[in-house]
Amino acid sequence: MDRCWILLGMMGAGKSSVGRALAELSGREFVDTDILLQHRFGRPVHQIFSVYGEEAFRLHETSVLKSLDPTPVVLATGGGIVTREANWAELKRLGWTIYLNASLETLIARLEASKKKRPLLMAEAWPERVETLLDQRKALYEQADMVVGVDGDDVKGLAETVLHTIAERMKAEG
Repeated sequence: MDRCWILLGMMGAGKSSVGRALAELSGREFVDTDILLQHRFGRPVHQIFSVYGEEAFRLHETSVLKSLDPTPVVLATGGGIVTREANWAELKRLGWTIYLNASLETLIARLEASKKKRPLLMAEAWPERVETLLDQRKALYEQADMVVGVDGDDVKGLAETVLHTIAERMKAEG
């Protein structure tokens, strides 16, 4: 079954970096919902948040999902895509969901360099914000078809682990 492989997880989990490596390993195209939204608005995600607000961003995120065809690509999603119930039907329509599960410590370490570009982290107490978001979203992420641990720095190795998990799932489904 040629399904879309949809990467879910917190910001900093590696959806974009692991996703690009996974696409390269598998010969699939890489698509990122955040990039699609940036093209739609003509500005970066943090500006979309500051100008239009999170609710408008989430509505357009759902619209982007609805516009996609269930083709065999690697799809990276925004970290909050799981918070809208309507998105789950679209995610399931498109393919398999894969939760890139990174520990809080890993997330904070990875986000240190990019926190100024992340609209939900523009605060002094951003590590606490990451912990709160993770607590709020973890059960949602765990509804994914597959869960893959992604602590570590070897992006290609993490992509290989994701690919192995997908291959095992495909084998199990016959």
